Amino acid sequence: MITKNGPKPKLTHYKKILEKKAEEVRRSMSAQKAAQVVARLDVPSDEGDLSQQHHEEWIFLNRNTIDMKLLREISDALRRMDHDHYGVCLECEEAISVKRLDAVPWARYCVTCQERIAARIAEGELVDEYQEAGQ
Repeated sequence: MITKNGPKPKLTHYKKILEKKAEEVRRSMSAQKAAQVVARLDVPSDEGDLSQQHHEEWIFLNRNTIDMKLLREISDALRRMDHDHYGVCLECEEAISVKRLDAVPWARYCVTCQERIAARIAEGELVDEYQEAGQ
């Protein structure tokens, strides 16, 4: 496949990177879950311990949310590969630069569109679809 503005990215290379990253995230989530189960076995002895446990649970839940979002983004990138649309910005349909794909292989948007979308999300004009799906 040739994208609008250039040749297709090195799909095999990026596919391996994406699959490896997904596996790392899954392992990390499993390790975090196991640590959380072990931590629950310790009954807090006072309010300070209980407060610490609640804080750690909050961190765990936020980390888990971030990891789930990343797994969805990776899964979507792999799906775009299967449909010959990997490396193409979902907003402007121009090629995403190799430099950007090297840095963020699950990127959905070129840098210009990503910045524009991030600004709209920050201003409350737009909701990040991955954040919305995770809630």
